[in-house]
Amino acid sequence: MVLLHVLFEHAAGYALFAVREVEEIGLLLPQVEESVLTLGKFHNMVKLVAFSPFRSAQSALENMNAVSEGVLHEELRLLLDTALPPKRKKVVLGVGDAKMGAAVLEELGVQCQTGGVVAELMRGIRLHFPALVRGLTAQSAAKAQLGLGHSYSRAKVKFNVHRVDNMIIQSISLLDQLDKDINTFSMRVREWYGYHFPELIKIVPENSMYCRVAKFIGNRRELSEESLEGLEEIVMDSAKAQAILEASRSSMGMDISPLDLINIESFSRRVISLSEYRKELQEYLRSKMSQVAPSLSALIGEVVGARLISHAGSLTNLAKYPASTVQILGAEKALFRALKTRGNTPKYGLIFHSTFIGRAAAKNKGRISRYLANKCTIASRIDCFSEVPTSVFGDKLREQVEERLAFYETGEPPRKNLEVMKEAVVEANEVVAEVKRRQEKKEKKRKKREKRRLEALAAAAEEPAENSVMETEENDVGAKKKKKKKKQQQPEESEAEAEPEENGVEEEEEEEPLPKKKRKVTVEAEEEEEEEEKKKKKKKKKAAAQDSEED
Repeated sequence: MVLLHVLFEHAAGYALFAVREVEEIGLLLPQVEESVLTLGKFHNMVKLVAFSPFRSAQSALENMNAVSEGVLHEELRLLLDTALPPKRKKVVLGVGDAKMGAAVLEELGVQCQTGGVVAELMRGIRLHFPALVRGLTAQSAAKAQLGLGHSYSRAKVKFNVHRVDNMIIQSISLLDQLDKDINTFSMRVREWYGYHFPELIKIVPENSMYCRVAKFIGNRRELSEESLEGLEEIVMDSAKAQAILEASRSSMGMDISPLDLINIESFSRRVISLSEYRKELQEYLRSKMSQVAPSLSALIGEVVGARLISHAGSLTNLAKYPASTVQILGAEKALFRALKTRGNTPKYGLIFHSTFIGRAAAKNKGRISRYLANKCTIASRIDCFSEVPTSVFGDKLREQVEERLAFYETGEPPRKNLEVMKEAVVEANEVVAEVKRRQEKKEKKRKKREKRRLEALAAAAEEPAENSVMETEENDVGAKKKKKKKKQQQPEESEAEAEPEENGVEEEEEEEPLPKKKRKVTVEAEEEEEEEEKKKKKKKKKAAAQDSEED
């Protein structure tokens, strides 16, 4: 008897289902096919053993990445260890991916099966999953699937361990397109302006320079000795500028209207701007290649290296190719034509544009292309899998190709590859150490700036608190002073109210506030008067008491 378990990976978590025991797994297939569409029948056949939900969206994404790469995640290992029966000789685990099955067999020693009845069981589980797991609704399952799908796709688009080479592919494609367009537009300018000044084509054969000269000259009849300096700046040759001036005086071209000249100048301006943008794009491509594939660009140049990466699809794909494939990369039509007609296969593809094959003799072109393809493969693998990109290996590989060219021409034996690579490793370690030292310095400076910024923010937060405390203290002092003033003003107001006017009408008089010194004097005088009155009252009481005793 065989006990079949099925592992199902869902966006909500891992689920382990047990299928009833059978003598052979193949006997289950017709029964599963009959019951897969009916929940009742399928529920009798499949039973949920364990369900391990994901703790968060980040945990779900990590588990799905592990499943896609065929790696046994720690959560899945824990589920299988606890949920599978202890006697695992009769247990067969059904999984959807063969890579995952191999990982489970290697880590846990459980036999795994894919396809056949397992695929049908998974189809039924996927169809009835919300009903098989308690507490999980179809709406929540759909939300989990949608969220995990978005995060997984976003991570796959962003995730690229081996640096961004998509920009190189787009740049070299745009560069090739610009070359074609500039060539076409320049030919159009030549034909258009050639009606007016046909002799200029032979004097200035270069496309972008021809457009600049045509824009500068305009009407050839207006060209004079005064324009000679401007022509020399464009052409960079005084003899050529003089030849243009002489040809304009004896030209056989037809006259042209000012409106036609305006259109020709406008079109020439656009062609010039395109050629200038092409130069900027080539500089951008050079900087990107030095970041992504420095060794490959040092070996065969930025443009040829970028074409190889673009043709392969990515730097990783190029690193996976053998040297024989890199040698004929770009010559696929010629290769298949030669295989079909049983002729000679091509010796080189895109690497033909490098300078080495052009410098080699005709009999050595095949040999040097094979050797160069070998070195290109090594350089691309170093660029793809090295942590810190450096051009040291590319320079050393270029020296080896130069030595091999010299060997073909003069017979001088080149250095051995082992010696060259040892030197390259030593230099590369020095460069990497220097780069890491610079990164550490930058990190220290960044931390210092961050610390200063935080201190400044803390100081700025403390200042309002101190200002509020000072304001409260000032308000308290001001309130106390106001109370004292009110107390001093009350007796003065009472005295003013007590005094009647001559007309018999009491009017409220507004008194001006006295200075501080005068206020003190008046307060002291009033206190003395009150004490004297008290003494007089006491004397009167004593006198009255004495009179009463005598009586």
